[in-house]
Amino acid sequence: MDYDNAFIEKKLRRWEKFINEYKLPAWEDIPDLGLYMEQVLSLLTEYLDYLPPELKDEQFITAATINNYVRNRYMPKPFKKKYYRIHIAYLVMICTLKQSLTISTLTQMIPNDIPEEQVREIYTAYRERHRIAAEFFVETVRIIAAPMLHHEERRTNASVEKTSDLISTYAILSGLSGLLAEKLLLLKGKTPEEENNVGIPGGNSI
Repeated sequence: MDYDNAFIEKKLRRWEKFINEYKLPAWEDIPDLGLYMEQVLSLLTEYLDYLPPELKDEQFITAATINNYVRNRYMPKPFKKKYYRIHIAYLVMICTLKQSLTISTLTQMIPNDIPEEQVREIYTAYRERHRIAAEFFVETVRIIAAPMLHHEERRTNASVEKTSDLISTYAILSGLSGLLAEKLLLLKGKTPEEENNVGIPGGNSI
């Protein structure tokens, strides 16, 4: 049995509304009172509610994961086992980026040894970029799923009529997007003469 297109259309429209209304917390709205681990996990679940209802019972981040980030210096250490605004900002960025970037590469975007004011600037810019990217993502769904959403005026060669093709398209786009981001991060500070030392397959291909 294939997918129920009417059901999928309803879900796509509902998710579109959710994404359009969703915003990462502003820097000033992140608590700076000193939270314990369980409070941090609860707050991240509230902030990063991407999961569909069917998956909400699965923890997308755990205490062990956060401890690992601290141990490997992907984020600053907590102060006397308490986490403040700067720690939560790091975790919000890490959690929203780790789906497409390796943690080790991600640290090039957000080093763990910079002043809090610089973290604030990075986080604020990232929050705005996240909003803009989310809006653009919704627009691509409208185009690629145009036949399914009855937006025939938006149909292009990339548009699909079947849910299975929609899944394949976004799985491919996700992989390509992650590779592009990794590639560009690895080129930071490089010159054309140094490109052979980038260290990834196809280093000279683009």
